[in-house]
Amino acid sequence: MSRAEGDVDPRGRSGRTAGVWTVVAGLVRFDLRRFLVGALLWMPVSVLPLGTGLALQAIFDGISGQAAAAPGQVLWLCAALVGVELARGLTMVVAWTYGDYWWDAAATLLRSNLLRSVLTAPGPAAARLPYAPGDALARLRDDVSDLVELVDEAVPLAGAILFGGTALGIMAAIDPVVTAALVVPMVVIGVAGRLMSRRVRRLHQRARALGADVTAYVGEMFGGVLALKVAGAEAAALERLRERNRARRDAALRDRLATDLLEGVTSATVEIGVGLVLVLAAPAMRRGGFTVGDLALFTSYAGWLAALPRVVGGILARLPHATVAAGRLTALMAPHEDAGDLARDTGVWFHREPPAAVPPPRHGDPLEVLEARGLTVRLGPHGAGLREVDLRVRRGSFTVVTGAVGAGKTTLVRALLGLLPVDAGTITWNGRPVADPGTFLVPGRVAYAGQVPRLFSASLRENVLLGVPGDGLERALRLAALEDDLAAMPEGPDTVVGPRGVRLSGGQVQRATAARALVRAPDLLVLDDLSSALDVETEELLWERLATAARDGSGPSTLLVVSHRRAALERADEVVVLDRGRVAGRGPLAGLLESCPEMRRLWAEERITEAGERAPD
Repeated sequence: MSRAEGDVDPRGRSGRTAGVWTVVAGLVRFDLRRFLVGALLWMPVSVLPLGTGLALQAIFDGISGQAAAAPGQVLWLCAALVGVELARGLTMVVAWTYGDYWWDAAATLLRSNLLRSVLTAPGPAAARLPYAPGDALARLRDDVSDLVELVDEAVPLAGAILFGGTALGIMAAIDPVVTAALVVPMVVIGVAGRLMSRRVRRLHQRARALGADVTAYVGEMFGGVLALKVAGAEAAALERLRERNRARRDAALRDRLATDLLEGVTSATVEIGVGLVLVLAAPAMRRGGFTVGDLALFTSYAGWLAALPRVVGGILARLPHATVAAGRLTALMAPHEDAGDLARDTGVWFHREPPAAVPPPRHGDPLEVLEARGLTVRLGPHGAGLREVDLRVRRGSFTVVTGAVGAGKTTLVRALLGLLPVDAGTITWNGRPVADPGTFLVPGRVAYAGQVPRLFSASLRENVLLGVPGDGLERALRLAALEDDLAAMPEGPDTVVGPRGVRLSGGQVQRATAARALVRAPDLLVLDDLSSALDVETEELLWERLATAARDGSGPSTLLVVSHRRAALERADEVVVLDRGRVAGRGPLAGLLESCPEMRRLWAEERITEAGERAPD
């Protein structure tokens, strides 16, 4: 299983443990003031029970006559006991409310850093993303929670230590033997946690991986519901989901059983400690060295003393979970980033207004020549992809890459734009090497409309703009030949298109994706098989508008297009023909039809296809 799937970490167990503590330190530092204030608010919650125990000691000693106390004093002590508990409850509510803000901010910090790395870090993100989007979403949800909960578990630790030290001092002054008997069982939790942590980590890792697998499959089922219905595969799909759910359930049960066992050992120390106190206190009380009030104090403190092993046990139980989570999240980040970048403070904000939409940044080196030399990409076990492909795109040109299915057309443009890792070759912009195309060839230098259009369940306007100002929306929609379609939509550009654009036709989805690229006003517009779902008339209108916009300056002047369609090939200044990952020919269409057999074959097939599209039903 690959590192992107989160089951293997090449740094080893010690590296993973170091990584989780790096994340913990980063989460504490990013909002240190709020974290410390939250810890201080929890301090009275842990310390006030000291007063509860002393009040109970005085009350029971007064009632039993083992200490001189007037009835009024006992009543005042009872009132003080109630007051202490009310103050503790109020403090707990305030601390809980205050801590929620830090918890949400810490989780947001981790998620924003992950998204920043996936979207903007150098190197192709496809090499480290899981195969299924649902797996990545499960990590953003569950693994982030595991890390934040580990840090949150440490908040009451200081108060528990302060209470434990003070309480043990008070109890030891009363009876050291009984105190020792109460403390010894609590040491068991530390030993048990240490022995079980590795096993818990393995079980949790498997449960997380199988849970993400179920989430991913459910997402694929929703996305492919039409394919399932057409194929009559509903029963088979549900059975496969049941199989995955059974595997996830078994792994989750084992994980929960191990975690509950560890927590159960912690809880059992309280009952064992109280039992030992009762056994040892009876002879001491007969000797008169141990009062009823002392017994009340010991039994009261026994429950609160369990907070310390419970907190420590909780940290020990969550540490394996968090270690797995840190490895799975770090695997999504760029190779040069580590756990420190995962928890780095990048300015998470909550109280300010979100930043206004801004246009893509302009640059001082407009396109003259984009060139790739010796571009080689190996895909799959048989080395399919590209082999030593050269490509030169000049400013103001219309370049078409064509070829049969599987020739490497999409691989070429994706490798050129840094969306796929390149095994060999160089890419230059105006003669200067481009070290990382994925972060350099972006709007406003380059805009890309991919072969598989991606729309969100939002309005058409939002899908086209995606955060940029809307000044160029109308122009982009017109260049994409969408104005007639808009007139038929009930709310125009504010019409909600549905998940993946299901309320639009295939051609409308493709043109909406083209409008998204056009609104960014790039130097170079890259279109991958844009017109595959268009009728012949709409396709010719689209290419004519793009060509006119390039001539009059109202649109991108340079186009790199993947297409086999006649309307695009006839307008091309240069056609690059690919055949099984290699360049079979290049030049104007007329010359290629004379010199390149592969181009003649493709052209003949396209003429037959187009004639069939024009024929009446």
